[in-house]
Amino acid sequence: MGTPDPVNSGELRAIPVLGIRDVFAGDSVAGLVVDALALGGLRFHDGDILVVKHKIVSKAEGRTVALDLVKPSAAARRFARTNGADARVVELAFREAKRVVRKKHILITETQHGLVCANSGVDVSNVDGGKTAVLLPADADRSAAQIHRELKKRTGLHIPVIVADSFGRPWREGLCDVAIGVAGMKPIHDYRGKRDPYGYKMHATEEAVADELASVAGLVCGKDSRVPACIIRGYPYRRGKGSARQMVRPAEKDLFR
Repeated sequence: MGTPDPVNSGELRAIPVLGIRDVFAGDSVAGLVVDALALGGLRFHDGDILVVKHKIVSKAEGRTVALDLVKPSAAARRFARTNGADARVVELAFREAKRVVRKKHILITETQHGLVCANSGVDVSNVDGGKTAVLLPADADRSAAQIHRELKKRTGLHIPVIVADSFGRPWREGLCDVAIGVAGMKPIHDYRGKRDPYGYKMHATEEAVADELASVAGLVCGKDSRVPACIIRGYPYRRGKGSARQMVRPAEKDLFR
C-alpha cells in the first residue's frame, strides 16, 4: 500500500469495530480498538485504515467538562436567551473559539485548529445524558499520530488513522463526517498536472480523500449506535506525513471570508 501512484481495485469495505467499552480519561484508544477486534475474532490487515470518532479520543484525553461547573458569561447568557441554547455550552464554545463567524440563530466559530463549525465542536450528545460536554481534541493530528504509533507497536503494521467529527456544510442540509485529525497517509490526492482519460490536463482537482473516508466510516458507525470506530479496507492510500491541517484552506485562498 501507499505506492507513488496507487491503482484503485474498485472494491472498498467498511468494517465496524464492535464491542468498544465506555472510554475514560487515560485509556489507550489503540488498545481498546485492538482488544475489541480480538474479542470479535478480527484483526488489522496490511493496508487497513482506522477511522475513530473524535469523542472517544476526547474522552481518553480528558477533554470533557461537567456542565454544572461552567459559569456562563453575560455574552453567553444573552445569546442563549435569544436563541434557545444552553448558556453553559455557549460559554464553552466561546472559550474554544479563535474567531466568532456568526451569532444569529446558531453559533458558528473558527476553532484554534482552524475548523469552522457550530459551537466550536462542543457537544453533549452521546455522552451521559446532558451532564457533561465533550470538547474537540486539543490537537487531533497529534492524537491521530499517537494512535498510529501505538497501533504499530501492537500490530507491527502501518495503519493510517483518521479522527473524524460530524460537520454541517454551507448551502447543504444535513451532516457529514470529516477528518479533523490524520496520521500515516496523505489526506489529499492531487490530480493537478495529470491528464484525464480524454487527454485534458487537470488544473484544479484536489480530492479530499481523508474526508471521503471519514464519511464512509460515518455511514457504518452511525450517530447513535455506539460504534465509535471503523476499519476501511481496500483503499489504496498514499503514505506520507499527512495532517488534517493541510485540509484547512488558508485565509488568502478563502473566497467567502
